Amino acid sequence: METNYNIFIISDSSGQTGTNIAKTAIAQFPNAHAHLKQYPFIRTKSILTGILKLASEQQAIIFHTLVDPELSEMVTQFAQDQRLESFDGIQTPIKLISHRLQRSSAEVPGLVHNLNAAYFKRIDAIEFTVANDDGRNPDNLLHADIVILGVSRTSKTPLSLYLANQSFRVANLPIGPELKLPEQIWKVQPNRIFGLTNSIASLQKIRKERLKEYGIENDTKYSSAQGIKQELEYAQLLYQKIGCFCINVADKSIEETATIITEKLD
Repeated sequence: METNYNIFIISDSSGQTGTNIAKTAIAQFPNAHAHLKQYPFIRTKSILTGILKLASEQQAIIFHTLVDPELSEMVTQFAQDQRLESFDGIQTPIKLISHRLQRSSAEVPGLVHNLNAAYFKRIDAIEFTVANDDGRNPDNLLHADIVILGVSRTSKTPLSLYLANQSFRVANLPIGPELKLPEQIWKVQPNRIFGLTNSIASLQKIRKERLKEYGIENDTKYSSAQGIKQELEYAQLLYQKIGCFCINVADKSIEETATIITEKLD
């Protein structure tokens, strides 16, 4: 039974769409290992021909998002001739919309990534979020779309960056019984503040692994169940005092937590 296989992502833009589709499918086969190779910004037949030849040699599964119908058809036909599996992630949706609107598509690669106002808003959000990570610049709490609070290792930073990629300006703040809370937090509207919590067992496991990376094998207050319990109790009381929404991230992915936050904002 085959456990290793190759996947080629071919796109005339960044390839993010094809990559996301492929990774979603790959995740359903945890006992097999996929070698993922990306070929972005492919817009000529000559370069595409070379990539397809390589795909044939490696018996790769091909995911392609090519706006140019001629290039897309070239991949589809090649895959059929060489008996390779392929998936067209863009032409089918284009044809559906074209049929519904009774008009042709623009057939211009990379339109979704044009440097428009939305693009610059996202870049601004990312820059803001990076500059206000982990309690830096507390004055900017008042300028954030979202403020995230949480004890250590509750995924504040990755969650903040994920939301920033959705154009939200995010500031996150570490909290704990021994950490001083900036006065600015009391001036932020509670509906823009989200408090993260977790289970004691989950946090203890994460923190112990973190300490091992630093060469610390013994339990400390930071990784002890009692110490974590005190931190979580402090956090819960603080969230109640602020009046903010609390999310238990113990069994949630970053994406799930972000969705809860954005839906709550709406």
